[in-house]
Amino acid sequence: MAWRDWVRTAEIEPSLYAADFANLGSQIETLLDAGARIFHFDVGDGHFVPPVTIGPVVLRSIAPLIHERGGVIDCHLMVDDPVHHFPELAESGGDSVTFHVEAVADAGAVIAQAREHGLGVGIAFNPGTTVEEAAATATQGADLCLCMSIVPGYSGQELMDDAYARIERLRSLVDCFVQVDGGVNEGNAHRVRAAGADLLVVGSGIFANADLPQAYRRLVQALG
Repeated sequence: MAWRDWVRTAEIEPSLYAADFANLGSQIETLLDAGARIFHFDVGDGHFVPPVTIGPVVLRSIAPLIHERGGVIDCHLMVDDPVHHFPELAESGGDSVTFHVEAVADAGAVIAQAREHGLGVGIAFNPGTTVEEAAATATQGADLCLCMSIVPGYSGQELMDDAYARIERLRSLVDCFVQVDGGVNEGNAHRVRAAGADLLVVGSGIFANADLPQAYRRLVQALG
């Protein structure tokens, strides 16, 4: 199985970084029941981004629950040395890894190393990186290209105004899936999708709501 098998027409990906970790398993089950199938798993090292976030210990605890229901885990590596993490993430149940173009010197080699561990692979780029640079990197064999619509690191930020134009430009340059992460919510999901996004990562836009299934379903409906 690979990204082409996982993605329906478009996907809302709940970002687990924004979840209530005292109730993580039950929240995942609730979203699986609501129809979610791809879960976004943010790994921050405290260097590439300021916060240290979740890692393999948490991944190992949730992977069986997600996999037994037919779901997959999309690991976003906001780290200085992504290759270092590939073996443990693969062993812990990660299905795909996305690394930042800003963090590596030879993206093609990093993509190849992810494949060696049986992982799907994506390229991410920050708001300060040009769309053209990211697209050129993604064409080296990535399954997806992630356009950050915030400065990565913290959940709850607002989507940047110039993100829509960057998404449109990226869509025109790549054949892979286009993913958007940061500030996506019910109010802007349709516009993000219309700009060319296939994969919309949503954190507080889901988990800040009391009714998670309703929040997820409204986002799906907003895609049109």
